[in-house]
Amino acid sequence: MLIVTGANGFIGSALVWDLNQRGREDILCVDHISPKEEADRPLPYLKYQAFCKPEEVKNYLETHAEKVDAIFHMGACSSTTETNEDYLRENNTEYTKVMWNLAIQHGCPFIYASSAAIYGDGQHGFDDKTPTSTYTPLNLYGWSKHWFDEWASQQSLQPKSWYGLRFFNVYGPNEYHKQNMASVVFKAFLQIKDTGKLKLFKSHNSKYEDGKQLRDFVYVKDVTRWMIELFESNYAENGIYNMGYGVCRTWLELAENVFKSMNIPTNIEWIDIPENIRNQYQYFTEAKMNKWEDQGLSAPQWSLESGIKDYLSNYLMTDSRHMRTPS
Repeated sequence: MLIVTGANGFIGSALVWDLNQRGREDILCVDHISPKEEADRPLPYLKYQAFCKPEEVKNYLETHAEKVDAIFHMGACSSTTETNEDYLRENNTEYTKVMWNLAIQHGCPFIYASSAAIYGDGQHGFDDKTPTSTYTPLNLYGWSKHWFDEWASQQSLQPKSWYGLRFFNVYGPNEYHKQNMASVVFKAFLQIKDTGKLKLFKSHNSKYEDGKQLRDFVYVKDVTRWMIELFESNYAENGIYNMGYGVCRTWLELAENVFKSMNIPTNIEWIDIPENIRNQYQYFTEAKMNKWEDQGLSAPQWSLESGIKDYLSNYLMTDSRHMRTPS
């Protein structure tokens, strides 16, 4: 059996879908939101063995004597604007320790969601080989991930294998419930569909033209494939790994590809970055993927162009926008 937390969220549900494509349905899905609790959630379209809430995992495992092959811990509060430190520490840091210890108890690999938010303003780069203590996150969400990464690196008692994944700008199907935290690809699609144009931030940095700010965009299907690759590999070194494409692209390139996939002429309205976030706005992020490559793990398969085309053509512009496992 496999355990996937955050299974009714974005990356967790995409992972369940990918596992289904590979014939795995013996999955314990864990989430605060049950399959029928909220509309527009992805789990009803997927196959899995059982569902439980996070606080019920230990009891489920005690009453179901099954071998656990791996724990994929994707569940967390992912809001970068959350200001309740106690809530973030409990949900993102302390609960991850609970799942870490379960992986030790069951002798299985532990793969968990860290975050590129740990890298803060980027002044020290985006290198997963650099000690976590080097970095200063810009928000409490980033700190909640930082605290666990630091803790994990100091533990003498560890799971059979463990990997902390620092996700960069992930986009793709099943993110529809994320509201303000959804990707710009999804937000752009909705805005263009409604108005025929897209609002993008101007540049307030003389080194960058409008729309030429840079981000590392990675398609969710690459991310889930990589997670399964880590689980199945017997050679990857334990530790932190960046999850990005490894090559940054501009917001303008992203926008142009969304317009192209929608067969609508590019029409961008440039707006000022709000004063309250202007000083913290990042003009460049790019995942260093050398550590990943050094382990002999695979390269990304979805470019920005192909990822956006797949996302829009096969999901957003269809009547069934969720990832689905045929019944």
